[in-house]
Amino acid sequence: MYVDSHCHLSFPELSENLDEIRAAMAQAGVDRALCICTTLEEFETVHALAIRYDNFWASVGVHPDNEGVQEPSVQDLLDRAGRPRVVAIGETGLDYYQMDERKGGRSVGDLEWQRQRFRTHIRAAQTCRKPLIIHTRSASADTLAILKEEGEDASARSAGGVFHCFTETAEVARAALDLGFYISFSGIVTFKNAADLRDVAAFVPEDRYLIETDSPYLAPVPYRGKTNNPSYVPHVAASIALVRGVPVETVAEQTSRNFERLFRGMAA
Repeated sequence: MYVDSHCHLSFPELSENLDEIRAAMAQAGVDRALCICTTLEEFETVHALAIRYDNFWASVGVHPDNEGVQEPSVQDLLDRAGRPRVVAIGETGLDYYQMDERKGGRSVGDLEWQRQRFRTHIRAAQTCRKPLIIHTRSASADTLAILKEEGEDASARSAGGVFHCFTETAEVARAALDLGFYISFSGIVTFKNAADLRDVAAFVPEDRYLIETDSPYLAPVPYRGKTNNPSYVPHVAASIALVRGVPVETVAEQTSRNFERLFRGMAA
């Protein structure tokens, strides 16, 4: 059975068709999913999914690219992380992609608010002992530097977590692994132009990788361009199985076991 370690079932593209999606998940052998929070305003909706369905869990966090939303304090995150079936902090991290175009010509220096928000999430995760869900785009050097500065070094104090929807280089993957983080692959790994990413998927240790959809985005081949949903995660697994030279059942088993190990509070 497969696990979708990162999806946005609270988004309207999916929430309006949840019964059909859950039926498709069951048919595809996807038995669990982690529903990701991107704003504090969204948290109650995300958490309600985890409370209603016994095979869903929730995170709490504010996405690095969201502006004009409630800014989280460490206590805001801790209060919500203490709720039943909340197993992670995030998604959080840094996003510098197309910065000039999307952010009115601002520089990296102007995004200190993103870096401070990221530090807030790291400190909350370390306090509550729940893993981080890291989003990094065009910002890997700063992402890794801040994690190190905040004490993420694979030691007992570290929160650890996962670099979700990984699209960075092999060097970034190795650095994340050295800090004790997992690497999660999305439908991007199935894309024709993603050969370098498939190379990363081939070398990540068997006990340190996950699969995800990041739905409703990034539907894998053969559904590319359509609305993604957790029932498509076996296609991600199949692509990884091919480059690792193992049966897809092995990828399903390994990633399910890794999910359980990383998100330790799933039984709560």
